[in-house]
Amino acid sequence: MHEACGIFGVFAPDEDVARLTFFALFALQHRGQESAGIATSDGKNLHVYAKMGLVSQVFDEVSLSRLTGVIAIGHNRYSTRGSSHVQNVQPMIVGQGAHALAIAHNGNITNAEPLYQELSGQGYTFHTATDTEVIANLVLSSPEKDWMGKIRYAMRRLKGAYSLTIMTKDTLFGVRDPFGVRPLCLGTLANGDWVLASESCALDHIGANFIREIEPGEIVAINKNGVDSHREEIDRRALCIFEYIYFARPDSVINGRLLYSARQAMGAGLAEEHRVDADLVIGVPDSATSAGAGYALRSGIPPGEGLIKNRYMGRTFIEPDQRIRDLGVKLKFNPLQSLLQDKRVVLVDDSIVRGTTTPQVIRLLRRGGVREVHMRVCAPPIRYPCFFGVDMATRWELIAAQKTIPEIRDFIGADTLGYLSIDGLIKAVALPREIFCLACFTGDYPMPVQLEMDKLALETSRQYGMLPST
Repeated sequence: MHEACGIFGVFAPDEDVARLTFFALFALQHRGQESAGIATSDGKNLHVYAKMGLVSQVFDEVSLSRLTGVIAIGHNRYSTRGSSHVQNVQPMIVGQGAHALAIAHNGNITNAEPLYQELSGQGYTFHTATDTEVIANLVLSSPEKDWMGKIRYAMRRLKGAYSLTIMTKDTLFGVRDPFGVRPLCLGTLANGDWVLASESCALDHIGANFIREIEPGEIVAINKNGVDSHREEIDRRALCIFEYIYFARPDSVINGRLLYSARQAMGAGLAEEHRVDADLVIGVPDSATSAGAGYALRSGIPPGEGLIKNRYMGRTFIEPDQRIRDLGVKLKFNPLQSLLQDKRVVLVDDSIVRGTTTPQVIRLLRRGGVREVHMRVCAPPIRYPCFFGVDMATRWELIAAQKTIPEIRDFIGADTLGYLSIDGLIKAVALPREIFCLACFTGDYPMPVQLEMDKLALETSRQYGMLPST
């Protein structure tokens, strides 16, 4: 499962804004690994450099030196709407002259298609397949005169999830949708200049101080006059619970809660809800390491690594041949056979989505000599797809939507299987249930998604040969 994407922004007249953005994007690499980009403004013109690949693959000293200016925004992408293609990389510059803006987007707009048709009819041109370009053109189409008014106009018409950094020639904007589905925070550099980031860990890496989170429905404008803020009315908050389970880095803080502590508490909750006699607890590295530690601490069962992760398994441009591809999960993990031999193991993971990787991990452990595998999962059963910026699956592909828990246990090859309950998850996060989106567990979406569901049903039916393609 992948989240889209990581965004950053900085207004710092006395700093190398491109270099600051580079290091911030490096810290946010986990949020998107398909492409990376930086846009800057020197007060007169906007410049952008963006390519496919990891941050370290895209940028070098030459490209950074050409990105001069006093404002910068950056983006790491994992595609959900719009294919993985160079034309869809961000940030993107839309408009011309005094009406130009650069934009970076984390989320997914559920009414992008009708907005695209409307804007196309008005003469706006599109060069990408992303909803981000729809947002940008919607801002430009506003009848309002100033940028804050234009963005407010767009917010009232957009449906879905979006955290944005937007840059004009002299102002940096941070925008968060009224549900607050995706995170965004505000910080300051030592000299008092301002930064925006998807996660607080990016602030730590560039020596910035965390000030506060951008509130749901809020727009902040940052320029030479300081910070101005406007907040739209909100009816319901719906922060994606998977920020706590998986997406955000464990050293980030969201809503005052350190992610490492929340995940450790999830593991402890699993130990309370699903006890078992075992010899060793293994958290699947790296996403469930802290949850595994929590399970071990609460259960009294010793923790152990058991699986060694190849930490250089980031995206490359070298495709493995079929023989290597067939090795599957062995490219990523290697079992410590001497530690695992004849052991009863509790295997803790963050989630099971399609159920394709978990059986491979369990088979790997059994080949390593494990006698019993007791699977424990931090996320409750995922039965409904996400339409708000998570590359998850259709409902046809979600294993918990098609099988019972005993059937999933047999399918993945575990001796026992236990999911953390929704109540247990909320207890671990230690924040009010009503501020979260739990739709992937419950089907209770915070906003209408019928159009998206109909499109997915049609695409899935065609994929499985139930309807002819048109």
